[in-house]
Amino acid sequence: MNAGDHWRRVRDLFEAALEQPSGALESWLDRESGGDQQLRADVRSLLDHHRRTGSFLLEPVGNRMAELMGGDARTLQPGDTLGSYTIVREVGRGGMGRVYLASDARLGRNVALKALPPELTFDASHRDRLRREARAAAALTHPGICTVYALEELDGDLFIASEYVDGATLRYQLDSGRRPSPADLAHIAGELAAALGHAHHHGIVHRDLKPDNVMMTSDGRVKVLDFGLARLSTPDAAAGPVTQPGTIFGTPAYMAPEQLQGDTVDARADVFAFGVLLYEYACGVHPFGAATPLAVAARILESEATPIVERRADVPPAVAEVIDRCLSKAPADRFESGAGIARALERPERSRGGHSGGAPRRLATWWRTHQFVAIGLYFVASSLCWQIKEWQPGVTTAIFVAVAVAGTVAGVFRGHLVFTERVNDPRLASELQRAALVTLLADLVIGLALAAAGLLLASTRPVPAVLAIALGVGVGLVRLVVEPSTTAGFMNPKA
Repeated sequence: MNAGDHWRRVRDLFEAALEQPSGALESWLDRESGGDQQLRADVRSLLDHHRRTGSFLLEPVGNRMAELMGGDARTLQPGDTLGSYTIVREVGRGGMGRVYLASDARLGRNVALKALPPELTFDASHRDRLRREARAAAALTHPGICTVYALEELDGDLFIASEYVDGATLRYQLDSGRRPSPADLAHIAGELAAALGHAHHHGIVHRDLKPDNVMMTSDGRVKVLDFGLARLSTPDAAAGPVTQPGTIFGTPAYMAPEQLQGDTVDARADVFAFGVLLYEYACGVHPFGAATPLAVAARILESEATPIVERRADVPPAVAEVIDRCLSKAPADRFESGAGIARALERPERSRGGHSGGAPRRLATWWRTHQFVAIGLYFVASSLCWQIKEWQPGVTTAIFVAVAVAGTVAGVFRGHLVFTERVNDPRLASELQRAALVTLLADLVIGLALAAAGLLLASTRPVPAVLAIALGVGVGLVRLVVEPSTTAGFMNPKA
């Protein structure tokens, strides 16, 4: 058994062991480990750690920071005043501190006042970095993002003052057991993607996107909370980010694999969290759900999520495809940012299993037809070059080999594009970009080789020679002139 199989077996036994009665656990371990003492020891170690850690991984890391660092979080009471703010009540605990509803006497409005934990603010350099990143978050002006007003230093403590949003979080809706309709799910996905896209465009990564940080207002709008403690994806080189590489902030159940491993993250970590959040909101279960928080983290790192349509068949196809792609393990396989998600969701007519009626369907049909015709022409070109080789041996043998190889390579890529368009449409744009240079070079090789073969044959067999030259010129012109237009029209039908 290799190391990967060993640890997968450890994980499976660990999860099963949690369901065993305590009195029978040891005998169960002896039986299931089959005499493998190392396997038994590793399972026992996980069980011991689980007993000590409890539900730690279910909580945002920030909720335990004061306890871990030995700091004492200051608790404010209704009526307490801090500068121009008067505390109305505590409204919750965010990923990085307590949140209060407060009245701002300067502007006569209610605000959400978040108390930052002392361990993030204990020295001047940390405070300066927080100010810089809060300032960047305050520059985000989007209807789907809770506005950050200010980073305030009050009585020696730091607070983030932001827009107070009256509504219910997606966590509340999840806990209520109500599942969104397909239309509501598509609406929320679109608004959330647009908000993330705006933040990512301005170089801001949230890092703790989860149902608790997405609010549905009373009028049905989506608001993303807690951007005030997001991370600049392009920090000042001299000052550095608030959190250094290797430091984990966020909620592990919604972290991307690279985030769990302590690597530097970018917008694609938010994309992964977007997929987890929507999957859970749509289905009521976590895509990597397991019996324990440790097992959830392990599955995020190692296991693939069940495709969402297998859990809920009525999810709109475009939304389902977006969610499945967002949950990819490798960052390169996800969308680059929230803007990429939004663009994919704006093309509902291009979905799994076909296209809706009208112009988009016709464009898709013409695009597929173009690919199949091109593959057919590669076969014709190879056959013609074979015949020319038989008629006039010599250098035409090399021409035949070049055409056959180029046609095979280009044919495989075109077939791959058609397959991608049918089963993984959100990835089609990136696959088209990746295939473009290969098919261009292959088509040019085929066109030039056919023209050369025709010229060599012209003195003995003029009619086949003209056909070969015409076919070569046609392949080249179609690739250089026609295909860019048809592909652009297919990918952007409204352009």
